Amino acid sequence: MNKQLIKNSLGWGFILWLVGYGLGIILFTVVPPNLLGWVIMPIGIIITLWVLFKKITADSLKYYAVIAIIWTLIAIIFDYFFLVKTFNPADGYYKLDVYLYYVLTLLLPLIVGWKKKSLIKSN
Repeated sequence: MNKQLIKNSLGWGFILWLVGYGLGIILFTVVPPNLLGWVIMPIGIIITLWVLFKKITADSLKYYAVIAIIWTLIAIIFDYFFLVKTFNPADGYYKLDVYLYYVLTLLLPLIVGWKKKSLIKSN
């Protein structure tokens, strides 16, 4: 694994997770807990797409697949230890918004990688 792939997968994966975590803590005081994920998700999607289009310059779908897997693992593992274990939500943590978040974390890098690869082929 090269240095840039490590930075893009572990570095951006952690930063993106941390942005969502921070937004969750900040918004917790003004947004009902059952709506928190739905409020954060559009913001997270926009930031993630910005990172994928502006900060990651790879042209290999395999590269984006590695990013997708690592970002998803970071989201699942960090959510478990820093949300589920730390806050122990009374009504549970894993609901539709969380599962959608995990699916999008996996799919967005793959979709952007595919899009970038098809744009390169067409040029």
